[in-house]
Amino acid sequence: MKTDRLMQTILIIDDEVTNISVLNELLQSDYNVLFAKDGKTGIRLATSTGRPDLILLDIIMPELDGYEVIRLLKSDESTSNIPVIFITAKGEEEDEARGFELGAVDYIAKPFKPVVVKARIKSQLELKRNRDFLEWMLRERTKELQQMEKEYLSIFYRKT
Repeated sequence: MKTDRLMQTILIIDDEVTNISVLNELLQSDYNVLFAKDGKTGIRLATSTGRPDLILLDIIMPELDGYEVIRLLKSDESTSNIPVIFITAKGEEEDEARGFELGAVDYIAKPFKPVVVKARIKSQLELKRNRDFLEWMLRERTKELQQMEKEYLSIFYRKT
């Protein structure tokens, strides 16, 4: 696992070591890769101080399945904005629809094509980066406007 602070971080949550290994091999040159072999560990890693930029999530896992994991992540303010891509052997339309209803940004059925996985990850990370920047700009502009309003009211009330 690389720890380059400039690289974005992807968390893989999958109970199959082979799947984790294949995804890690595919992604490690471009991203910091974290992994969890179960939903509880995945949630713990996602809520830690070094939150991931994106989560690849399997559905079929013991204890907490992927649907429950995403439900918990999306209900927590600290992780609700992390994009989640389901990457799973469950390929039925109903499974895919349920994934999107729960907040997934994409759904990839196994077996997957590596080039497709990388392209979808890149696309979702670009969207997240742009959204985060716009939210930051909005917060900064709001602060500026609040300060201007405070100064204006201070001047206005001194004159009256």
